Amino acid sequence: MRVIISGGGTGGHIYPGIAIADALKEINQNTEILFVGAEGKMEMEKVPKAGYHVIGLPIRGLQRSFSPKNILENLKFPVRLFGSLNQARKVIKDFKPNVVVGTGGYASGAVLQVATTMSIPTLIQEQNGHAGLTNKILSRQVDAICVAYPNMESYFPKQKIQFTGNPVRSDLKNLPNPVQSDFDYFNLTQSKKTILVMGGSGGAKIINESILNGIETILENDFQIIWQTGKFYIDSIKEKLAQKNLSNHPHIFVSDFIHDMKKAYQCADIVVGRAGALTISELTLAEKPAILIPSPNVAEDHQTKNAMALAKEDAAMLIKDNEANERLIPTLIYVLNDENQQEKLKNNIKNFACPDAAKDIARRVMELKK
Repeated sequence: MRVIISGGGTGGHIYPGIAIADALKEINQNTEILFVGAEGKMEMEKVPKAGYHVIGLPIRGLQRSFSPKNILENLKFPVRLFGSLNQARKVIKDFKPNVVVGTGGYASGAVLQVATTMSIPTLIQEQNGHAGLTNKILSRQVDAICVAYPNMESYFPKQKIQFTGNPVRSDLKNLPNPVQSDFDYFNLTQSKKTILVMGGSGGAKIINESILNGIETILENDFQIIWQTGKFYIDSIKEKLAQKNLSNHPHIFVSDFIHDMKKAYQCADIVVGRAGALTISELTLAEKPAILIPSPNVAEDHQTKNAMALAKEDAAMLIKDNEANERLIPTLIYVLNDENQQEKLKNNIKNFACPDAAKDIARRVMELKK
C-alpha cells in the first residue's frame, strides 16, 4: 500500500501526520509513505528526522497584513498555486498512492484537490474544533474526514465524519513519575514544583513577556521553570535575564526548543502554552494541569474555541492574550499552591484524551484503499 500524507507549516500539522505514518507502519510495515509539504517550511526538516521522505511544493499562503512586501508576495500567489497544483499532479502520478491524507497547511489543500480530480481516495484530518475555509470546501469532495472534536456536522457532511481525536506522540501515554535523572536533563532539581512554558516553535511574545515580568515572583515562591521561548525570542530573553542577574540560575532552564518533550511533560507540575490542537491533545494524554493563552492571530479564532472546550469542563484554565501580563503569574501561583485544584484539572483533562487516535485514523486510511 502507498500513502501520501500532506501537511505542514506548523508542528500542529506536521506531527499528526508523522503519528499517522507511524501507525500505518505499525499495522503494515510494508506500507510506502511519502510526505508532501511546502518549500522552506519546518516539515522539510522535521519529516526526514522522523524517518520519512518529503517533497516540497512552492506554495505560500496569502499574507493578511498590508505592506509593500506582502502585496508583492500576494501577487505571486496565483503563479505559485498553479505551479504547486502541477507539481502535486506529477508527484501523485509518479508515486501512485492508494490513499492521500491531508493534515492541514497550504500544501495539503493543493494535494487533496489534485487527488480528488484523479479519483484517488482522500481523507482530511481536522485538528481543530473549528474548520478552516479550505477544509470546508474540500469536505464536499474527499471520501472521509477524521475529527478531533464532536459536533463538527456544521462544517462537514455528517456521513463522512469519524470522531478519532488528534494523533500525537505515543510516548506521552501513561507517563511515569519523574526521577532526578529526568530533572538532570534540564539541570533542575526534583524537590521543587516545576512550570513548563511553551509557545510553539516560533514562540509567543505575550507568554514570554508575562513570564519574564514575573520571573522573580516565580523564584520567590520556590518554583522552578522549564522555558521554551521559541526561536524568535531566545536571544532577547537571555539578554533580559542577564540584565536581571538571572543568567545560569539553578532554577531556570531556558531554550529556544525542547527536543525531549516527554521529559519536559514528565517533570512539569503545570503547563503554560497556547491552545493549538497539538498542544491540547498532548496535554490530555500527559494529564497535566494547564493554563491556556489562545493566540489571537489565527484563522477564525480557533484556538479560543479549542481552549473554551476544556475550560467549560474545568479541564484547563483560560486566560485571554490581552490579560496575560496581569493574570498569568497570579493564576500560576494559585494553582501550584492548591493541590485540590491541580487534581481537578488533571482528572478532567484526561477525559478529553484519545490515546488510539493515530491507529483509528490509520485503520480508516486502510479501509479507503481501492
